[in-house]
Amino acid sequence: MSRNAPTTLAVRAARRAAGLVLAVVLALASAACTPTPPAPGPAVPSTGTPGHVFIVNLENKGYDEVWGPGSAAPYLSTTLRAQGVLLTQYYGIAHHSNPNYLAQISGQASNAMTRNDCPTYTPLTQTGDATPGQVQGTGCVYPASVPTVAGQLSAAGKSWKGYMEDMKTPCRHPDPGARDSSQNAKVGDQYATRHNPFVYFEEITSSPDCRANDVDFGELAGDLGSVETTPALSYITPNLCNDGHDHPCVDGSPGGLVSADTWLGRQIPRILESPAFKKDGMLVITFDESEGNTDGPSGIPGGTAGGRIGALVLSPFTKGGTTSDRPYNHFSLLASVEDIFSLPRLGYAGAAGLNSFGSDVFNSRF
Repeated sequence: MSRNAPTTLAVRAARRAAGLVLAVVLALASAACTPTPPAPGPAVPSTGTPGHVFIVNLENKGYDEVWGPGSAAPYLSTTLRAQGVLLTQYYGIAHHSNPNYLAQISGQASNAMTRNDCPTYTPLTQTGDATPGQVQGTGCVYPASVPTVAGQLSAAGKSWKGYMEDMKTPCRHPDPGARDSSQNAKVGDQYATRHNPFVYFEEITSSPDCRANDVDFGELAGDLGSVETTPALSYITPNLCNDGHDHPCVDGSPGGLVSADTWLGRQIPRILESPAFKKDGMLVITFDESEGNTDGPSGIPGGTAGGRIGALVLSPFTKGGTTSDRPYNHFSLLASVEDIFSLPRLGYAGAAGLNSFGSDVFNSRF
């Protein structure tokens, strides 16, 4: 070995050490320049519209009584109001109850017998038709040729259920031509046929779908357990006390808005906390008609003869505490449901100029 070898070895060692230091410095610099991946955020729905619709109908209260400062329903008018969009110009289409419910699933206007709440379960004898898609005649049980949103959903492979409090027996209705014995509440049985629109259409009652899908309200809790078991459309009717119709009630409850608000306070959180609602739900709470015979403004297709009632819409797609003054009626609700599920609009839901829910309602996202 030459005399300069140790010096050469030392130089090489120093160069190796410097190289290692440089590599570490470069690695640290590279790491500092590489952005940290963001933490995953909440799931965002693939569309801006709901996939599960819940409709709750209450009874016989005008807009000011429900939504005004002196409301006897603070859970609805204050607590829930803060979570959704209030439709201030939403109207019933007729008096009394029955035609408003029928309008929401068929687009059919009222006739003399439905305006009288169909006291006898009489098949409709058709005498003609009219636009838009109206069946004219006498009676209140529509023939199988008259379509409904329930039939549309079934044909499209989508699920639906009517949940009727106190009905007990699925698809419960009088025999054809028989008097309707449910016009007045009884202790232990406060179900009203006239508030169950599905049983007024032979398209439904002649099908196994009626017994399978038009069921007692008690089934709702189990169905809410998963997204898969929750229907695309859940149509919910409380009994004659809990919907605010009777006051006082046959069971001694106060009835009116007080009992309706208590019922909502028990039941609505179960819907809002359900997996289907959290995923892509829309809950609509409205009334069939206002008390009295005051008509709303003209110009809304299908009419406003049921008076101003308002409606509250809650959804992950709506912003809480907001308001829409756009004119709506029960036919608008049907049109909105059909639009959500890409179904053709039925009857007055398809009338030119009728509003359906738009960006005024779906004004937010997850």
